[in-house]
Amino acid sequence: MKKNLKNSLAAKIFLLSFCALLLCSFSTCYFISLLMPKTYSMNLNHSLDEKINRFISTLQMVSYQNSGPLFDKLQNSPDISFLELINSNGAYVKLPSTIHFSEDISEIVQAELDSVLTEIAISAYEDFPAYIAKEYPDAICMEDTIENYQNYALAGTLETAATSYNTEAFSMQSYNLSFLGNEENYTLLVYANAQPVSQIKEVFLQIMPILFFLTIGIAIFAALLFSYIVTKPILRISSIAQKMSQLSLDWHFNEKRNDELGILERSLNTLSKNLSLALTNLQAANHKLQEDIEKEQQFFSAVSHELKTPITVIKGQLEGMLFDIGAYKDHKKYLARSLAVTNTLETMVQEILTVSRLETNAFKHSQFDISQTIKSCLLSTEDLIVNKELTLHTDLEPSAIIIGNKMLLSKVIGNLISNAIFYSPIGSEIFLTTKFIDGHFLFQIENTGAHIPEEALPKLFEAFYRVDQSRNRQTGGSGLGLYIVQKVLEQHHSYCTAKNTEKGVCFSFQL
Repeated sequence: MKKNLKNSLAAKIFLLSFCALLLCSFSTCYFISLLMPKTYSMNLNHSLDEKINRFISTLQMVSYQNSGPLFDKLQNSPDISFLELINSNGAYVKLPSTIHFSEDISEIVQAELDSVLTEIAISAYEDFPAYIAKEYPDAICMEDTIENYQNYALAGTLETAATSYNTEAFSMQSYNLSFLGNEENYTLLVYANAQPVSQIKEVFLQIMPILFFLTIGIAIFAALLFSYIVTKPILRISSIAQKMSQLSLDWHFNEKRNDELGILERSLNTLSKNLSLALTNLQAANHKLQEDIEKEQQFFSAVSHELKTPITVIKGQLEGMLFDIGAYKDHKKYLARSLAVTNTLETMVQEILTVSRLETNAFKHSQFDISQTIKSCLLSTEDLIVNKELTLHTDLEPSAIIIGNKMLLSKVIGNLISNAIFYSPIGSEIFLTTKFIDGHFLFQIENTGAHIPEEALPKLFEAFYRVDQSRNRQTGGSGLGLYIVQKVLEQHHSYCTAKNTEKGVCFSFQL
């Protein structure tokens, strides 16, 4: 139970709200039971005080003998039980009254009252009118006579009657008064009926058990409703947060609330969207990273293979010359071959370093005239073109200002021109064209007399790929030339294409 309460937000809210509602309800009932009788009694005394003050003000203008009707009217008030009049000597004075009895029962009634009032309690006194009506049916104005005469008789038997009455049924107040034509001061004792106050307490005690169970029932219902209203969105948000912790983002809040919980729901929706987008980007980046890693692994695997071959050749030639084995005795011949292999190895290492720099460095771009760069590359390969008796046809833009890295693009152009020369048969033609198309600079170079198998075209730009399957250095390069071309163009947001034409093979790119 304790563990469930500790782990349940709904149970905590229910218990706290239930206790708070019970405390508030019982406190309210307690203060009502405490203050309502007192407040009622104070209001009753205040009202009586105003009535008696008006009575005394009127009484000062009337003589004692003529004040009977005023006293009778006052005694007939429902909030007054009886009156006492005391003179300045402290003796009880008979209240003036206009009540008269028939001669045959007046003395009997007086004697009976004196006898009864000394013996009866308040309950018996309340039944006294019925007693008089039964025993003395000939009394004149029976009802009014009995009621008023009771008050009249009580003036002479106050001490005896007071001992019989329940003191909680009355509240007494004293007032000073005087009559017209009489200088003596009197004290009027007014006994107000306080039974309604006692009745209020009794009624409240009677309904207390009902209020108790009703309060508990309402508190339970209100606490359940409150805990449901408060915890439902919190539990839903908690469930969503648990899904988010498991990277499950296939949910969405309706966002109908405008309070703090609504703000939290909208924030979670935004967080979900951003997290989903970030995960998508991360997955794409991770996929690309895996592809790059695989490419790097393949690249370095190919590098190790390519480097191992010339190193093995050099090692074998040097060992043969060192031990004068067979033909290796001709040191001059095999030293020249070793130097040639070393030069090839040096070129390969430089190209590998170039690839490494391309992948790790961000080269700065600037404006330059690429037409002048192309002309410089053609000038540096002029001897190769002449040696192979090639015919070069150029159609170049006089000036072509582009934005890029001049050194890298020079290597791209140099590699493409070198490839065209190297793979062109003796006496064939090379066509080199540059032009602007829709704001882009187009470079094309086509060599005739040779074709590339269609299945090999997509692989031309892979590292260490050569169309010649024999991988002979005499019939093919290192296999990194076109790979470097594509890497450089990728940094310039471009790419190189290769296709067979009617006359030969054409390479092209746009900047």
